[in-house]
Amino acid sequence: QVQLVESGGGLVQAGGSLRLSCAASGRIFSSYGMGWFRQAPGKEREFVGSISWGTAYPRYVDSVKGRFTISRDMAKNTMYLQMNSLQPEDTAVYYCAADTLAAFINGVRSVDYWGQGTQVTVSS
Repeated sequence: QVQLVESGGGLVQAGGSLRLSCAASGRIFSSYGMGWFRQAPGKEREFVGSISWGTAYPRYVDSVKGRFTISRDMAKNTMYLQMNSLQPEDTAVYYCAADTLAAFINGVRSVDYWGQGTQVTVSS
């Protein structure tokens, strides 16, 4: 069983930065994928990006490429989401997720474990 706890959300002005953390308890295998999703009010939860726990290979949705960076610290069992050049449209609840099959091929349906979410609000 894996439990995920996010932290680091908050209020920031447009153009600012935030770093989210996702601390995992339980065993995270190298074959797992860890990722971030977000859900804005009135919208569906969407994939933001992911990282292979074993290889650290990241991938991102087009809207955040060049602005967001996902990394992980295996010793701390923690994943990070560094968000730069934040825009109001990035405002959402951000969720940490784990996929035991690594690839998040089916988006939210691929997720085996979810965190509780952390609010990110970007003011204009």
